Amino acid sequence: MSEKKLIWEELSPDDKLKYEIAEELGLLEKVKTLGWKSLTAKETGRIGGLMTKKKREKDQTL
Repeated sequence: MSEKKLIWEELSPDDKLKYEIAEELGLLEKVKTLGWKSLTAKETGRIGGLMTKKKREKDQTL
């Protein structure tokens, strides 16, 4: 499977955050080559949990 081209400017803020967290967790290459569906439930839950945490922290600073 070929790597999909990622166009950062076209992503929504939520998608940008999702990719940033995937990179932090070392999952970005897996996502880029195999897609989001290749992640385990545990990996997906970790990304979702960290997204929620970062959004809450951002909301509290505003």
